[in-house]
Amino acid sequence: MKINMNAWKQEALSSRKRLALPILTSLGFGLTGKSIRDGATNSRAQADAIVALARRYEFAASPMMMDLSVEAEAFGAKIKLSEDEVPVVIGAVLHDCSEVAALAIPSLSAGRIPLYLDAARLAAAEVTDRPVFAGCIGPFSLAGRLFGMTEIMTEMLMDPDGILALLEKCTVFLETYLQAFAATGVNGVIIAEPAAGLLSPAQCDEFSSVFVRRLISKVQNEHFAVVLHNCGNTGGQNPSMLSTGAWGLHFGNKIDMVKTLAELPSDVLLMGNIDPAGVFRMGTPELVLTE
Repeated sequence: MKINMNAWKQEALSSRKRLALPILTSLGFGLTGKSIRDGATNSRAQADAIVALARRYEFAASPMMMDLSVEAEAFGAKIKLSEDEVPVVIGAVLHDCSEVAALAIPSLSAGRIPLYLDAARLAAAEVTDRPVFAGCIGPFSLAGRLFGMTEIMTEMLMDPDGILALLEKCTVFLETYLQAFAATGVNGVIIAEPAAGLLSPAQCDEFSSVFVRRLISKVQNEHFAVVLHNCGNTGGQNPSMLSTGAWGLHFGNKIDMVKTLAELPSDVLLMGNIDPAGVFRMGTPELVLTE
């Protein structure tokens, strides 16, 4: 359903109520009798889990399954599928920067990309009382999966131009992918860029934020919002992440929410800060409510 996301955001900002937007599509499979593997390999199974969660819980929005192996697989990476865990990338596609030039930018028919686009179309058609957010990986995190994180951190120092060339290819692909998501009818996308939390402020700006900013400027409009997620980053460490133009920002539990709110533009939604392991997984319902 088409929703004016700027108006939706203003309503959220003016409300005194705290909104819940958990990314837990994986738990939806428990409601439908399917496995995570089913959701990662079947668009109908994934959409059914999103719909089941929306019918049971009053979430502010419905996020799709966050599978950060999809884009790397499209580039040729091997993945491991499990019944009860999201797929993971195994092995690198690239071994040094000399191989970047020959790396082909995949089409939207590669790997499981069509499956995720179809799941988005199905979910957007059936969840009509709130926004639906697709999910994708960020440029630097994608490059890290193609190269290996240890290796890419080394190559950034040894051959920064080679890594920038790789990031250019990753960004071109993601631009096309996000435009395809927008065409499915979903109301936005959550871009997960967790690897940027490993970078210094200067590195984050050069190797992540500048490319994220480009993605956002390409696809974000009043009907398609971009939320930028980073697990380990704190706003004060990498300030460039606060100025990408994203409609909303989602950070992990290491961030100081009050400090970050003071640094943010007043029209940006801030999300996160609750420990997923210590609170959501190990805590009691009372602890979750308190946090």
